[in-house]
Amino acid sequence: MKVRLYPWIAAVAVTACAFGGVPGSTSSPLGLVAAAAQDKDSFTAMPLDSGFGRMDLSDPAIPPEQIIQRLAAKESEFQDALNHYTYRRSARVQVLDDDNKTLGEYYEVDDVIFDTDGRRTEHVVFAPASTLEQAGIMMSPSDLHDIQHGYPFVLTKEDLPQYDVKYVGRQKVDEIVCYVFDVSPKTIEKNKRYLDGRIWVDATDLQIVVTNGRMVPDDTRKNHEDLHPPFMTWRQQIDGHYWFPIYTKGEGYLHFSGGYGYMAQDVHIRDTIKYSDYKRFGSTSKVFYGDQEVTNPGPPQNQQPQTPAPPPK
Repeated sequence: MKVRLYPWIAAVAVTACAFGGVPGSTSSPLGLVAAAAQDKDSFTAMPLDSGFGRMDLSDPAIPPEQIIQRLAAKESEFQDALNHYTYRRSARVQVLDDDNKTLGEYYEVDDVIFDTDGRRTEHVVFAPASTLEQAGIMMSPSDLHDIQHGYPFVLTKEDLPQYDVKYVGRQKVDEIVCYVFDVSPKTIEKNKRYLDGRIWVDATDLQIVVTNGRMVPDDTRKNHEDLHPPFMTWRQQIDGHYWFPIYTKGEGYLHFSGGYGYMAQDVHIRDTIKYSDYKRFGSTSKVFYGDQEVTNPGPPQNQQPQTPAPPPK
């Protein structure tokens, strides 16, 4: 999220998001500045919603490293399954005043589908003109990337080496017993986004059911500030096998430090993303759950799909 700069102000032009890096990565020198500033508080988070039980800090029966490896394998299976589904994504980004009234809003509804050649694509269903700029804020490329790829976080076998994953404990999310892990990037490379936060993993299915944290890096360089709120994403069993994202809420106060043409300000941001209408794409591709082919796109008979309860809309 960037501050809106007006053309009559002699200021540095707003540019596309330049993601940072850290020593030892392939980042540019300017990117190093953004990455080094990650310890700076660029936002104020909102508290966790109700539904989270007491944390059990005792060691699990299975070594944490084995849980992590099995989790990554199941997440890779899920990512492959998700690649064969179409769905609808509704994204709303709001700037709020002290009374939680909307000052500006971005809203877009997209269908994630396949074209006639079977390639993944997105079709805009509804996209009224954004009014965020009336509140002095504008969407950045990293905001759009987070909506499309960051908020529905998946920790695959391919992505696992990029992260430090540390076991925290066991905790109930509503009635679902979960392993809890802290997840943070080992390094930050240029033009890449990473989760820095916490995941709750179903202790039976070994799949992520809740993700909480923020996407990094933020760019905190003066006149280039690009800040992002913390978020939480809930998943639900859609096909009786895999946990699919259904709802994301991101909310916080972004602390813009000010620069040429704009003053320091705290901006209350709320992101609401809904994922719905999951449908298996009708092709000859096969989706597997372990060694078993998934042929039924709905939940098994006489079994209600599980889901931790998201907060009130």
